[in-house]
Amino acid sequence: MNIKKLFDLQKKFYKTHATKDIKFRIESLKKLKKGIMKHEKEIYDALKKDLNKSRYEAYLTEVGIVLSELSLFIKKLKQWARPKPKRTPLVLFPAKSKIMYEPYGVTLIMSPWNYPFQLAIDPLVGAIGAGNTAIVKPGSYAKHTAEVINAIIKDTFDEKHVAVVLGGREENQSLLNQPFDYIFFTGSKKVGKIVMEHAAKHLAPVTLELGGKSPCIVDRNVNIPLTAKRIVFGKFINAGQTCVAPDYVFVHKDDQEELIANIIGEIRDAFGAFPLENPDYPKIIDKRHKDELVEKIDEAKTVYGGKHEGEFIEPTVMKGITADHPIMDEEIFGPILPVLTYDDMTEAYDYVNENPKPLAFYLFTDDKKEEKRAMDTCSFGGATINDTVMHFSSTELGFGGVGESGMGRYHGKNSFLTFSNPRGVLKRGKWPDFSMRYQPYKEKGLGLIKKLLK
Repeated sequence: MNIKKLFDLQKKFYKTHATKDIKFRIESLKKLKKGIMKHEKEIYDALKKDLNKSRYEAYLTEVGIVLSELSLFIKKLKQWARPKPKRTPLVLFPAKSKIMYEPYGVTLIMSPWNYPFQLAIDPLVGAIGAGNTAIVKPGSYAKHTAEVINAIIKDTFDEKHVAVVLGGREENQSLLNQPFDYIFFTGSKKVGKIVMEHAAKHLAPVTLELGGKSPCIVDRNVNIPLTAKRIVFGKFINAGQTCVAPDYVFVHKDDQEELIANIIGEIRDAFGAFPLENPDYPKIIDKRHKDELVEKIDEAKTVYGGKHEGEFIEPTVMKGITADHPIMDEEIFGPILPVLTYDDMTEAYDYVNENPKPLAFYLFTDDKKEEKRAMDTCSFGGATINDTVMHFSSTELGFGGVGESGMGRYHGKNSFLTFSNPRGVLKRGKWPDFSMRYQPYKEKGLGLIKKLLK
């Protein structure tokens, strides 16, 4: 596929203004939803091949989220896209003000391999709903899912409106050389910097959904069994290959043994005594990533798990970890959970604040004052209190990072806003036309202007 020709084709189609029509957008979203449901079995089969995801987990974390987003857009798009009246300052009288939303134009969506269907299609819903054309570049490591995405898009859209580009680095480079009107990227910080550098050449706005070491801090006197259950869910779903997974846990030194014992019990309940034999336990995406994860496992610190075989690594728990341990250097992105201890919660907050701002923040506490202190003290992309990862699922909150964990927000209305340019429009009346703003200026006019602008 000639990427430049594809880009030019979409640019030409966008200039016809066909995508700006609300009915066209809604019909396009309905077609996408129908296409996904038509190919639903192929999606599950592909996710099983790429990541060994069960049908249940695939629906919970991928297909269901996308279908929910589509339903919301189809229901709410007319309301979101309607011009919004705004108050007009007295100094501008007589006039009316409003915000009008326009599409950016030709957009690029670059998605990763860990949730290969959801993280490709979810932002696409926003791009289509806002009236753009889109080229989707799925993560190349999840090749079976990428092929299904390509089949769905080809079956549903003309490539002048929505298209898929398959491939690896060469295709990525060629795409980034095109002057897109907007780029939406999900992936690593390293590649995110490259994307932003290319976007800067064309002054293209970007959304970067990256990652980072998301902390999980456990206060005293919480429900330890429930806390452990929810930590295990968030950490080991998709074998830990989740950008918002709790990367490490901070717990009071006197509660460490009880929490670890409950975490181990929950792992056994979730995956069985022999997780490597569990047919529904997800695999690591490739050998390189698996080898990197295995190197992070400190056998002397491992209190549970640590075994690995083929494409799989057991859920692993390590204790006695300190801030200077090598596993704390970068995001783990796998089924390894380090447990650190504190004497006072301030130590945990200080550690979070001394490091790059995380994508997610988790706090288990029954103390409202402690909750407020955490929210006031720490900076992060988003948070869940007394659970893990669940804020990601809300269409109302807006999901995204801050600092090194990314920029921009999406999900629900935030996706529409991300892919829309909110134009401020002022319509002036013709009379009265006050002379004080025109030259020659008069001193008494300045006095009136000062009063109006206070």
